[in-house]
Amino acid sequence: MNNQIRNRAFTGTALALAVSAVLTACGGGDGASSDAKAAKETPSTAPAVEVEDPLVATFDGGLYILDGESLQLTRTIELPGFNRVNPAGDDDHVVVSTDSGFRVLDATRQSLTDITYEGAKPGHVVRHAGKTVLFTDGTGEVNVFDPAGLSGGRKPEGRTYTAAEAHHGVAIELSNGELLSTLGTEDKRTGALVLDENDKEIARNEDCPGVHGEAAAKGETVAVGCEDGVLLYKDGTFTKVDAPDDYGRIGNQAGSDASAILLGDYKTDPDAELERPTRISLIDTETAKLRLVDLGTSYSFRSLGRGPHGEALVLGTDGTLHVIDPETGGTEKRIPVVDEWQEPLDWQQPRPALFVRGHTAYVSEPGKRQLHAVDIESGDKLASVTLPKSPNELSGVVTGH
Repeated sequence: MNNQIRNRAFTGTALALAVSAVLTACGGGDGASSDAKAAKETPSTAPAVEVEDPLVATFDGGLYILDGESLQLTRTIELPGFNRVNPAGDDDHVVVSTDSGFRVLDATRQSLTDITYEGAKPGHVVRHAGKTVLFTDGTGEVNVFDPAGLSGGRKPEGRTYTAAEAHHGVAIELSNGELLSTLGTEDKRTGALVLDENDKEIARNEDCPGVHGEAAAKGETVAVGCEDGVLLYKDGTFTKVDAPDDYGRIGNQAGSDASAILLGDYKTDPDAELERPTRISLIDTETAKLRLVDLGTSYSFRSLGRGPHGEALVLGTDGTLHVIDPETGGTEKRIPVVDEWQEPLDWQQPRPALFVRGHTAYVSEPGKRQLHAVDIESGDKLASVTLPKSPNELSGVVTGH
């Protein structure tokens, strides 16, 4: 583990870097091109100091890198555009979705690397069974690689696949080498197919309108969401789990290796400009049954997570982290974290986000420019920090699934 093999390096140099980061962030943008600003952060100019278990938060115009325990801001990287962040799957790296493709950030060493996967509309980043899978919506290209290969500073060798038509999709590689990828076009998404390790199609199901998102449960059952339920895949077979409503969209899911039950959102109004659901879905992958639970508060697509023991976690607009037993659907505890909030209409606009690592839940509070760390089991707030600008997306390094 990181905290066992690395010595903390927050010397006077690190503190100076943190001060510099704050001043840089407060300076705002200057209209320079993406290439010119990106050139300010290259491996050759990166600080040598390492950050312990780093977190990465996006803001309008760049990235914040923070120490995972103290939440101390250690570096600000300017990166124009709307950027998204996901764990790369190892102890050091985070994948950044930019306007030109996926870029790999060495969060531990606080530097953007030269590793890029170019393509329009970079989308989902999935980690499972020791592999990381990138799906580029604008091209339909899927890239699979072992994140351990990122440590060499060069793009690791890996598997590639291109969907028949570009679409907003997702893919996941299973431990046996099978690759599940969604089916669709720019206008319509219909289901998923599975390829064997030689890229031969072995299964297909097109009974999943509006397919979106993925999650894997204990026992390696994989689910993708549909506008009328979910589609499960295991051992060469697809199984459809129907929603109780004609339109029951489950577009975002969260899985855990410790639980056979998946956590999903649940929306029932296809005509809503923005539906603010109060119910979540719990999908039992062993029985192919779906349970709906009303939380009494709404939430957003950045609200779902899983705890270290498989707990279902939902960050509500009531400012509370709801800890739910996936077996019963009962709420085990409610942990107050942030003030009450409302989801904005524009999905790219900041709203409180949840990122879980181990026994710690990290929650952003854009309205106050803050970030909080909470112990899931005790409910204690471990640390908080106020940032120069409002954080938007939140992620960090996470090894494995």
